[in-house]
Amino acid sequence: MLRRPWRALAAPVVAVVVASCLGIAARQPGTPAAERAELASRFQFSRTALNEEPPDARDVRRVQPALERISGWISAVGASAAVGDIAGTGRDGDVCLVDPRDDSVTVRPLPGSGGGYEPFTLTPAGTGLPWDPSTMAPMGCVTGDFAQHGRTGVLVFYWGRSPVLFLRRDGATTPTAEAFHATELVSPMQVWNTTTVNHTDIDGDGRPDILVGNYFPDGARVLDPKAADDPRMAMQDGMSNARNAGTAHVLRWTSGTAGPRPTAAFEDVPDALPADARHGWALALGAQDLTGDGRAELYFANDFGADRLLVNRSEPGRVRLTLAEGRRDVMTPKSKVLGRDSFKGMGVAFADLTGTGEPDILVSNITLPYALHESNFVFTKDGPSSDLLKGTAPYRDRSEDLGLSRSGWSWDVKTGDFDNNGSPEILQAVGFVKGHTNRWPELQELAMANDSALHSPHAWPDIVPGDDLSGAADNRFWVRNADGRYTDLAGETGLRQSVPSRSFALTDADGDGRLDIVVANQWGDSSYHRNLSPAAPHLTLRLRVPAATGDGTATTPAIGARVTLRTADGRVTAQQLQPANGHTGVNTTDLQFGLGTAGATAPVTAEISWRDADGQHRITRTFQPGRHTVVLTDPARTATTGPQS
Repeated sequence: MLRRPWRALAAPVVAVVVASCLGIAARQPGTPAAERAELASRFQFSRTALNEEPPDARDVRRVQPALERISGWISAVGASAAVGDIAGTGRDGDVCLVDPRDDSVTVRPLPGSGGGYEPFTLTPAGTGLPWDPSTMAPMGCVTGDFAQHGRTGVLVFYWGRSPVLFLRRDGATTPTAEAFHATELVSPMQVWNTTTVNHTDIDGDGRPDILVGNYFPDGARVLDPKAADDPRMAMQDGMSNARNAGTAHVLRWTSGTAGPRPTAAFEDVPDALPADARHGWALALGAQDLTGDGRAELYFANDFGADRLLVNRSEPGRVRLTLAEGRRDVMTPKSKVLGRDSFKGMGVAFADLTGTGEPDILVSNITLPYALHESNFVFTKDGPSSDLLKGTAPYRDRSEDLGLSRSGWSWDVKTGDFDNNGSPEILQAVGFVKGHTNRWPELQELAMANDSALHSPHAWPDIVPGDDLSGAADNRFWVRNADGRYTDLAGETGLRQSVPSRSFALTDADGDGRLDIVVANQWGDSSYHRNLSPAAPHLTLRLRVPAATGDGTATTPAIGARVTLRTADGRVTAQQLQPANGHTGVNTTDLQFGLGTAGATAPVTAEISWRDADGQHRITRTFQPGRHTVVLTDPARTATTGPQS
């Protein structure tokens, strides 16, 4: 690659000019110290390491020869955390962790969860499935009832092969590696490089399907040190409009079988995704009903190019998705328009931040001054939902208004009410490659190069162990100010990390009514942050539907259900059960609502809607604060139990 020193000097100037054009260069006044202290006093967390450095720990992966000079870049993903009820306690107090330092996938109980078993490892080795640790590595795990038999299993996805399902055997009472049966998600196995997976009901039959986002091209043996001159190995074909990644897949659930060796059958629907949405460099996948019909729209957060919002027009057994893009006016840069942006989408979440009762869309991008000064997104409604059915996304970015536009090299984003005051806080995982040699000048050179050179790994600058790209950045914990903007309190609340993070998983592991946090760190110990914030009333709903297989009494999470809550003081909030939204972090299947200090004893009214093969259903129930389990069958027979500890 040609070295031109003027580019390294010009790039920061360009970054400042672009930032000014986007309206994000001038920082708003910070939150006064007294207000910061008051806000921080509402939160307290106790940190515990979940794993430790393994004996054979490494900080870089072996890659094919064409990628050796950027092995640090290639090795910058893989940390993952997914919570679930593995132990069968009725609470999501267990976690699946992926540790890139030894490419292990471990399942363990979280502190205080009452799981009572020894951590164990899940691997295809010895299962009869193709497995070569010298060419394959796990990149994440997703918990879910994939066989639909009432027991939580684990899906592990990889670079170098297609995902593997580890399904819980019905007769196994204690969680161990032997308690799980390994089976292929797709057969025969494919050479995929998967970076994100979502488990959600796409066709509206009430049974969750699987959405797979692949990164490097299909068949590319990225981690194979013997794969010399592989013609399929290509980097992105542009920094802002790349569409040459591996194929994204919709895998529709068709059946499951309970018994000693449970199975789960998924059908690959090849034409489910529009052609313009199949080959983005996907780093995060989101699912959320944005039209009110009970079917989840899909959001692809893509690296190196436009994100994709797909409107769901499916019917049970038939997947149909269409593209919707935002409107542009004279005051809106193209890169701030949903579906036309050119940023580096790396995380997605949904929450009502604007008090409308409708979900806003939060997207993590890269926002580094004098480097890649893009912008996070908070897409809020500025038109009727019916516009989506016409191909228009009625959303406008308000990240700057809310104080959320800048955070760093950001990955997963999650929202939750950690002090139970009725307003969500926001977590962002931040940081890329940690070292001592700053490689931003060279990366800026690459970013300004002609797109025709980018697809070749040989055109890239050296990024190897010891190099640094935003490695010293801190995670963000965004809390809302009195003026409605958010301020970062990660430092005051003990949520900063010493190594770059990739994802979060949120759950009430100890059952005390407060959301706890699991942080998956890249090349460092992952951690559990028990929530010790001052107690406040909450309503936690564990929504279940009858399982599709088994003895007829088993239930499974009601993925896709929506709860609209009305409190005695007139507040309206809504959440949808979509635990696998994001980069590589999977939340609890419980929906938890903070009620604030005024809600200690007052009952609350909840409208619950869900969809199955017979259509969309709605019920209205009144609950006392606390924890309740609701088994959804039909409006006449829906059963409620609780409150529970």
